[in-house]
Amino acid sequence: MKLGAYTAVLHDKPIDAALDVLKDLGLDGAEVNSGGFLPAPHLPIADIRGSQDARDEYLGLFAERGITLTALNCNGNPLHPDPQVRDKHGNDVREAIELGALLGVTRVVTMSGLPATDPAGRLPAWSVLPWDSAYLDARDYQWNEVAIPYWRDIQARAADAEVKVCIEMHPHNVVFNPATLERLVTEINATHVGAEMDPSHLFWQGIDPVAAVEHLGDLVYHAAAKDTRINEQNCRVYGVLDDRFQRVPAEENPLGLGGKNTLTRWPADASWQFVAVGRGHDQDFWARFLRALSAVDPGIAVNIEHEDAELDQIEGLRLAAENLQAAAAAAGV
Repeated sequence: MKLGAYTAVLHDKPIDAALDVLKDLGLDGAEVNSGGFLPAPHLPIADIRGSQDARDEYLGLFAERGITLTALNCNGNPLHPDPQVRDKHGNDVREAIELGALLGVTRVVTMSGLPATDPAGRLPAWSVLPWDSAYLDARDYQWNEVAIPYWRDIQARAADAEVKVCIEMHPHNVVFNPATLERLVTEINATHVGAEMDPSHLFWQGIDPVAAVEHLGDLVYHAAAKDTRINEQNCRVYGVLDDRFQRVPAEENPLGLGGKNTLTRWPADASWQFVAVGRGHDQDFWARFLRALSAVDPGIAVNIEHEDAELDQIEGLRLAAENLQAAAAAAGV
């Protein structure tokens, strides 16, 4: 099992300095961004496309530090109704598959995407609980007319390149839990599209990540190490579908997510929040999670994704690495 980190949190450092941080933390895997919502400061895309020498030099940076490049990440919305977003994010997934094949990296992480409810829609819309058949009509359009055709093409490209595309089961996407992941796999007859198992998005939905791994089995291709803390007192009042997010004012330079879209601000007293490994669930959970992953694939890569707003980039990575390594030792993986 490779224990590593997603380097997006170190975006302000050049790739060699970012890899030095991972090495100092005792990690032996890395995942770098290749597009989607975020830019790709750690992946010289043009150089990699240009020559084998450039690819060898790039991979040499990892090898010198005893680190393996285990995945490319291009999380975005490839099904967005706004073509300015959809075309870029959709193409980023296709390009990530090509780049992965050139580099010998067999995992590409992304999201499934979310369309509008109908062909005239301008904004993505998530139908969570279709108690009214109108929501089923919307969901049928999203799946049958948009998601399935796109993902059939991605499946074909991934199979040709011998690259596995790993979908993060993320709310506000057509695939957000094990059932919707299985539906996509079935609809497109997938052999090279499966799951990136990120427990953080499952926790707040009330899903047990260990049970999800055991249920999905060999559809689990890759994993993230990100924790979620359920703030029980707030959750009792606001519930897990806590929607009290607000816009970040333009003068504060909100993070762009494609087109005119930006990252919003969490409630100060949120029902739940992302935290470093061990700050939401104890070592026993993480040991069981790693053991379940190992039963599916003993060589699976598990990469820390640091989004704990209470810890700085290095402090958060260090705490997550220490807790993940302790859990791995306890799990015997």
